Amino acid sequence: MCVDKGFVARSSFGANKYNVNQKRGLVNKKKFHKIVLAYSGGLDTSVILRWLIEQYDCPVVAFAADVGQGEELAPLHEKARMTGAESLRVVDLKEEFVRDYVFPMLRANAVYEGSYLLGTSIARPCIAKTQMAIAEQEGADAVSHGATGKGNDQVRFELTYLA
Repeated sequence: MCVDKGFVARSSFGANKYNVNQKRGLVNKKKFHKIVLAYSGGLDTSVILRWLIEQYDCPVVAFAADVGQGEELAPLHEKARMTGAESLRVVDLKEEFVRDYVFPMLRANAVYEGSYLLGTSIARPCIAKTQMAIAEQEGADAVSHGATGKGNDQVRFELTYLA
């Protein structure tokens, strides 16, 4: 289900992983057992975390990917706990991110307007892929993110979820 500032895709983790109406991008609001949220600790994902708990009446596991942010990750455990997350999973993806995403991007000379490296945007598929693995480990039947419907990050997350 596309929600105000998040995406929830029902999943069975089988052959047909998602019950997503691709024509409209929506799934009817259903009862979820558990949701895994791609969590940055910023305003958007903190509000979404609380909203998901209230709207779906189920636990939400916050997931943060460490792709080299450093000190930014330190306050996330407390923020996630205070916002109502069942738990916070921080996964070190630095090596995978550089090896499988950054190096291929550099080899392909993937720069925007000749000078802007696409490091942030290329991180989204890496994050979403790991988020799906965590959802499976947690027994979650939905995933969500905090990207707005106005940007490319939403597309990057959702296409990776559906891959």
